[in-house]
Amino acid sequence: MRILPGWLREFVNVAADDRQLAEDLTSAGIAVESVIEENGATVYEMDLTTNRVDAMNHYGVAREASAIYGAELKMIAPKRPGGTAGPSASPAMRAPVRMTMNAFPIVIEDAQGCARYSARVVRNVNIGPSPPRVANRLELIGSRSINNAADATNYELNELGHPTHAFDLDLLEGGTIIVRRARDGEVLKTLDSVDRNLTTADLIIADASKPVALAGVMGGFDSMITEHTKNVLIESAWFDPATVRSMAKRHAMHTDASHRFERGADWGITPLACDRVAELVLENAGGELPGGQIDVVARILDPIPIELRRSEVKRILGIDLEEGEIQRILRSLGFDITRDAAGRFGVKIPTWRLDVEREVDLLEELARIHGYNKFPNTLPSFTGAVVTLPDELKDAKVRETMLALGYDEAIAITFISEQDAKRFGGGEPLAIANPQSEEAGYMRPSLLPGLLNMVAYNLNRGSNNVRLFEAGEVFEKLGDGRDEHRHLGFAATGEAFEKSVHSPAQPYTFFHMKGDVEELLTAFQHSSLYFDGQTPEYFHPGRSARAVMDGKTVAHFGQLHPDLATARKLRQDVYMAEVLLDRLYSHGLREPRYQSISKFPAVERDFSFVFDDSVTFERIKSAVEELGIGELQKFVPAEIYRGDKVGEGKYSALLHAEFQSKERTLRDDEVAQWSSQILAKLESLGGVLRA
Repeated sequence: MRILPGWLREFVNVAADDRQLAEDLTSAGIAVESVIEENGATVYEMDLTTNRVDAMNHYGVAREASAIYGAELKMIAPKRPGGTAGPSASPAMRAPVRMTMNAFPIVIEDAQGCARYSARVVRNVNIGPSPPRVANRLELIGSRSINNAADATNYELNELGHPTHAFDLDLLEGGTIIVRRARDGEVLKTLDSVDRNLTTADLIIADASKPVALAGVMGGFDSMITEHTKNVLIESAWFDPATVRSMAKRHAMHTDASHRFERGADWGITPLACDRVAELVLENAGGELPGGQIDVVARILDPIPIELRRSEVKRILGIDLEEGEIQRILRSLGFDITRDAAGRFGVKIPTWRLDVEREVDLLEELARIHGYNKFPNTLPSFTGAVVTLPDELKDAKVRETMLALGYDEAIAITFISEQDAKRFGGGEPLAIANPQSEEAGYMRPSLLPGLLNMVAYNLNRGSNNVRLFEAGEVFEKLGDGRDEHRHLGFAATGEAFEKSVHSPAQPYTFFHMKGDVEELLTAFQHSSLYFDGQTPEYFHPGRSARAVMDGKTVAHFGQLHPDLATARKLRQDVYMAEVLLDRLYSHGLREPRYQSISKFPAVERDFSFVFDDSVTFERIKSAVEELGIGELQKFVPAEIYRGDKVGEGKYSALLHAEFQSKERTLRDDEVAQWSSQILAKLESLGGVLRA
């Protein structure tokens, strides 16, 4: 949001210039992201945390400046509306409460949804453009000037921070306002010209016959202010945050009003906000006030006072703030503070600070206004011991390996779309009760969708060589609950080796991915490890594999299926892997052991066989390992040939074996016997020995 320092200075007189003021506000937690000059005025671009709705306006920021500099905060007292009429609120009042004034009744049927409703009637107005002072300020903060009545509500919103609304009084039927839940089948056309189908979960403002506004979100089209409006009803109310948020989500709406009501608006400011809008309407559109203010209170929001102990100030903040400084800071922020005989403070929370709920919240207020830079640089005391998590060493080894292989660590959100949840999951996806959006409505069953999004993000910005990894939790639905597992995902695309003067560039392929997976898995103890082609459907069927360690699947990897790559608009091949860390971590880490090199010569033998394409090298290697030849140190493919000479559906493989003993020189008859065993094993797989 935008704040004008010139507007702030109407409420507090500080000697600091605009840039120093921005720095001091930022140091106190009211972050000024940037200071710009626009149309001859200084503008602050603010970055406020969502809990500080009280500072999302000029008067709220001025209050912060008043506390920081110890300057007086000027009170806002509208001049022309006059005094408030009607009975004062009482804790004994119960909903529904109805109060009639000036022959215009306000009825609150839902006290939970609407705690307070203030209103004023202004008659005989002349709707037209706002004066330059109002229009220019609205333009500087990013709002469009509409007319002098509508602009009055926008001006007050940015000045005092409380959402208000102006109705055309003559378009309200029955001469009444009713705050109630909608009835099934009712339809409200909002100011954005969209027909909203209402349900009983919607809180609405209605006249005697129809809805005229979606409470706390947006007004109605049929009662809006136009150039023909002569009489205006100004609304200033307090709506329940949860009710407004659920309505805004249900109708896919987000407005300046809902943004503030969702976070907890000021219950006590509704009469003042109403008076301020009335004052602006009278100044800029003329008219007259036929009577006093209408103020209906259905329930009172009165936070319980919080006890603040000097001992906790010292213990938590590490400094002993003087009592006078504590009282000055809290009172300047609007807190009412008293002190008992035991030296404990009782702090009453102002109605605009619903985010302050505990003693530690008050300590935060003291710390930020006192100034974090004023705290001495001391190390915190520590009396415990460092606790090593069970898998800390394994996590460190995995991360170290991935970084050494050239991957960069990344973090993706745990929410994905329904389509990705079903495509990359093994069962029913786990839906979120209150999703952020349609694209983030489910918990991720796999790390791969998030990695693919990040790869695409990099590719779209000209980074063609991408290697990313992430370790995190994945989720699956388990009956009425859920189950969590820890996985490792990594993805790569582009070149495995860049072009140099010695060799051309080498693109990243399936075999590079397989090598990375093997490098990772070999760091863990295991008796057997083999690879086969049983992989999920989102992998390329001919360029993917499953890793099985001691009889359990520990990883899937390979190239992304071309159809998915096309759907995600990936312009180059992407290879990815997902490792099931829960299963992998059931194996211990391998400890490096010294092993001397044999001083006896090695004996090499080659075997040339023709196999069917269905016979993978993994099957060949496993079959040979079953022989249990301890002296067989190496068994690898030396050459692979496919072509007319071996026939369709077959391939020729030159297999290289190396025998060596650590105790003695091998005899020819021993090597011949082992070679015969290997030949027989290969023939049992359907292999044909080539002459």
